[in-house]
Amino acid sequence: MPFSPVRQLFQISMLEQFPDIVFAYGVSDEYSFIWKETTQFYQRRSSKLLSLSVSYFTSVYVMKWKEFFPHKELKGPPYFDGRVVCYPRAKIVQDYLAWRQVDCHINNQYNTCFWMLVKSGKTQREAQVLLKGTQAKDKNELLFRQFNVNYDKLPQMFRKGSCVYRKKVEEVVKLDDTGNPVTRTRSKVVVEHMDIIGPKFWSELPYILKEECD
Repeated sequence: MPFSPVRQLFQISMLEQFPDIVFAYGVSDEYSFIWKETTQFYQRRSSKLLSLSVSYFTSVYVMKWKEFFPHKELKGPPYFDGRVVCYPRAKIVQDYLAWRQVDCHINNQYNTCFWMLVKSGKTQREAQVLLKGTQAKDKNELLFRQFNVNYDKLPQMFRKGSCVYRKKVEEVVKLDDTGNPVTRTRSKVVVEHMDIIGPKFWSELPYILKEECD
């Protein structure tokens, strides 16, 4: 899919369709869907959950194609590389998602440097040689020195990927007899681009993996 915000809509549709998916992380053409530990879909059979996820995601992809790209034909059915990873504890799930985000950063930084070099006149082989063995700091300096690009200012969607989850939001439903607001908490599926490396995100939103979000 050539346009990342469209992919985000597909991720949202997964959470809206399957309440037992509590979190999704996506970057480029790679997606992770976290099913809650107590899900009873297909008696918790991992192969069936994988098939369900891929089938629905693929069907949405095909059905929505014309809506977003009315003048471009879908040349063939989409294919996805799917896998199921069963982790026994929330901390290991957090570590897995942190690894996914680190991988997102590494790949995006490399690709940014690579294509900037190619656009500047280098061959793809020359760009590969120049980047071989470079560290993150080296790539940042290359982008700033040669192209006046501050990598940390590039869109977060590409540097950090997309996190999709149900966020608790408070809304006023009415006023009581004394005129004070009566509020309720509901869940809203949101897409955000933030750091999920380390404990900060999960400590601020502990209900995501604890299944307390109604």
